[in-house]
Amino acid sequence: MKPESSSEIDDGVTETAPADATATREPTAPGDRIVSLDVLRGFALLGILVINIWLFALPMVGWLDPTLYGDFSGGNYAAWFVSHVFFEQKFVTLFTFLFGAGVVLFMESKSGQSARRLHFKRTFWLLVIGLAHAYLLWYGDILVAYACCGFLVVFVRKWGPKRLLALGLIMFALPALIYLLSGVGYVVADAGTQAEIESQIVAGFGAGPDDIDQEIAAYQGGWLEQVEFRASLVFMQQTVGFISETFWQLGGLMLIGMALYKWGVLSNARSRSFYRRLLVAGGTTGLALILTGVWYRELVAWDTAQVLLLAYLFNYWGSLLLALAYVAGIMLLCRAAVGGRIETALAAVGRTAFSNYLLQTVLATSIFYGHGLGLFATLSRLELLGVVVLIWAIQVPLSVVWLRRYRFGPVEWCWRTLTYGERQPMRRE
Repeated sequence: MKPESSSEIDDGVTETAPADATATREPTAPGDRIVSLDVLRGFALLGILVINIWLFALPMVGWLDPTLYGDFSGGNYAAWFVSHVFFEQKFVTLFTFLFGAGVVLFMESKSGQSARRLHFKRTFWLLVIGLAHAYLLWYGDILVAYACCGFLVVFVRKWGPKRLLALGLIMFALPALIYLLSGVGYVVADAGTQAEIESQIVAGFGAGPDDIDQEIAAYQGGWLEQVEFRASLVFMQQTVGFISETFWQLGGLMLIGMALYKWGVLSNARSRSFYRRLLVAGGTTGLALILTGVWYRELVAWDTAQVLLLAYLFNYWGSLLLALAYVAGIMLLCRAAVGGRIETALAAVGRTAFSNYLLQTVLATSIFYGHGLGLFATLSRLELLGVVVLIWAIQVPLSVVWLRRYRFGPVEWCWRTLTYGERQPMRRE
């Protein structure tokens, strides 16, 4: 299972295609934006931190199976429950929808060979930034996976939405099928085989006492110790993990996002009744699946193998449905609160999402890692939610204030400059 960190970092994702096709080599003006996508991206960026905080602050096994590390009662159980049901995997799904939509939007705003060349150039720089982020700062990076998927999904961008949806669902289902077959194999195996599988899973995720102590020591240590400790994990995630799971999951969601954009779902082009139906249907069915997964975890007494192979699947599919409900809710919010403070704040965070994604890493690693306050593995899950609120309190007003003076976030500006090969205007006139 892939660590859940994500940002819809596409600088053109909310830009409309220019009316004048002769200007296709120039970046689209930041004023030509689909506000609902900015708001949705801002909402997703803030929400993803509720899950990423586990990756920043706890040993790996602490977010894979919360019963294997730390207190899991009272307020800490409630913190996990709320985070798991309403946040885990829902927001990476939203981000990935948006990335797929962003590929279509960017290519529509350009023409001919220049469009493809610019897409590959900007995706290359995304890959470079992601590699630096992953190896130098945090193993939970998802930019590299987005870039690798982006090199491929662009070739089907012109497909019709039904075809995109069908292929996207097939791709998304493949990892789930592997987990299901593995889980069934575990359930029907004899006790000895189950014990062996369990030990392999625990060892594979660094859940042994010595492994946990080494991880804590590394992240409470200096920066060089952190880099050395995470290098092998990052490499495995970006190679074996990407080929076996991440590409199929994220690539499938990108294609679904393309289809949703072409149907007008992500750009707030559908009727209010459509979004209301989607909100109710996606919310009720998604929550039913997710809560069934929680019930199943309790039923098997949090048996680690069954939690990771079978219970995981309820949230895997439920998150897809609940994410669609979130899309509907945001579209309705944008209609009900046009120009309001909530829309303005979320849109500002969304327009600076790339910068904010990396800022979350900088702030969190400065709090939890040894080169900063060194609080790794010292806070409870309930206390970690307080850290989330603290980071939100920094990012939201900072984003609003920044965009009053500047056209782009600082990282967005750098990315645009690298993509187009010339310095982009930064200050507002």
